[in-house]
Amino acid sequence: MTEPALRQSAPQPPPARSRRALLAGSVGNFVEWYEFGVYGYFATVIAANFFTPEGGSDVEALVKTYASFALAFFFRPIGAVLFGRLGDRIGRRPTLIVVIGLMTLATTLIGLLPTYATAGAAAPWLLTLLRILQGLSAGGEFGGAVSLLTEFAPPGRRGLYGSWQSFTVALGLLGGAGAAAVLATVLSDAALNEWGWRIPFLLTLPLGLVALWLRLRLEETPSFRRAEAEGAATPPPSRGEVARAIVLGAGRIMGWAAAGYTFLVVLPSYLQSTLGASFREALVATVLANLGFAASIIPAGLLSDRFGRRTVMLSGAVLVVMLALPLIDLLQDTGASAAAKGGAVLVAGAVVGLMAGPGPAMLAEMFPTRVRCTGLGVAYALSNAVFSGCAGLVITELVKRTGDADIPAYYAAGACAVSALALLTLRGDDHRRPLR
Repeated sequence: MTEPALRQSAPQPPPARSRRALLAGSVGNFVEWYEFGVYGYFATVIAANFFTPEGGSDVEALVKTYASFALAFFFRPIGAVLFGRLGDRIGRRPTLIVVIGLMTLATTLIGLLPTYATAGAAAPWLLTLLRILQGLSAGGEFGGAVSLLTEFAPPGRRGLYGSWQSFTVALGLLGGAGAAAVLATVLSDAALNEWGWRIPFLLTLPLGLVALWLRLRLEETPSFRRAEAEGAATPPPSRGEVARAIVLGAGRIMGWAAAGYTFLVVLPSYLQSTLGASFREALVATVLANLGFAASIIPAGLLSDRFGRRTVMLSGAVLVVMLALPLIDLLQDTGASAAAKGGAVLVAGAVVGLMAGPGPAMLAEMFPTRVRCTGLGVAYALSNAVFSGCAGLVITELVKRTGDADIPAYYAAGACAVSALALLTLRGDDHRRPLR
């Protein structure tokens, strides 16, 4: 899939259209990841409201909450196939309109759900159903958004344009963390647990409507229009070729998936349940990690346009392998200063950004236009389903069973070690070649 026979550049869109596509793809992606961040940051609160019947333990409820979190991720590949095929057949624009509408509806309804105290055993099932709908829409979002961004990118700027997908992930997670931090500051614990947690989910409605409006104003990408015009003159790749590229792509980003969710989403609950930190302290640490993540993504995308995806992403994977255990050990050190711990999580987030910045463009370059939405979407969804969606569940359960507080470090470093091997197969000049 990375060896094209003949490649011709698609006509380049005017700069104004490229900027409009960048905005529409980025805002919609922000909304998707804002919600996923909110769910992770409020995991302990959601556990108490939906998964703790009388007599249940807090740890048991948290495990069930992460199981619901993981379930949504396992529906992402289904969403990637369903919406990816739509994106490759009818276009990127209509598909992205559908997925943002579905995500906005499901997230808003979570903010209106009755809790276990009101609806009994129906409450966690209703929450899980809405999480499934979110998983389906998120699975379709990545393939469509990355295809849109990279196909509208000017020559030599795919890494930069693709990095905006990851950058808006960081902004979404920061937005979720910021909303949680503000509510935790201005509300009492009782108010936060009773009704305050609903506010960030309900805020998705106006955000989603803005994203929907922007996407309604989009045009179809030049690459898709060109592939549609060529039709049967350009036969699609075989299923075997696509499947091999999907597996390879998933391997190349598994370190990004595992380390990203370990340090950026799972960290708050880990700090509370394992290290005894307060809700506010955990949120501060998470905000710092996400600030480091956000700060490095765009520069990493730019660097990958100059030096190649392989060089930048491999550097990030190797650094996680080297730094994961010292980071976790520092967080456990009661004698370490707050500044040292804050600096450590800031660096951890920045290192993950080295993989996340070039990652979208790297995946887009692996697949031709006629299967790009499906191929890169499924590769990303599979990697995230296994290594992101399961991160909270696996880490929480293993820490509980083994008592080893270093489990998050082993999880992130192990995934990045395997990812580094897969990244070595990247061609050094893929970033200079036009999209197929």
